[in-house]
Amino acid sequence: MTSEVEQPTAMSEALGYEQARDELIEVVRRLEAGGTTLEESLALWERGEELAKVCRRRLDGARARLDAALADETDAGDTRDTEDAQDA
Repeated sequence: MTSEVEQPTAMSEALGYEQARDELIEVVRRLEAGGTTLEESLALWERGEELAKVCRRRLDGARARLDAALADETDAGDTRDTEDAQDA
């Protein structure tokens, strides 16, 4: 059985970057507006931290994919350069 503490994280991980970002913007807006109880503010803060982590992981994953694609492209270019040199 999954505890209540684990469920929000699992649910958050299912969010795409844009969804997590939009919800994070809303959380920040609500915190900045004030008018919430201490307990509500703490819950919002915790949710915001969680959403920020999701966004960071998504961005890190995208960066890794781009880096890998660029590395593959560079490796392919090196192979072509070697083949061209051998043909000359």
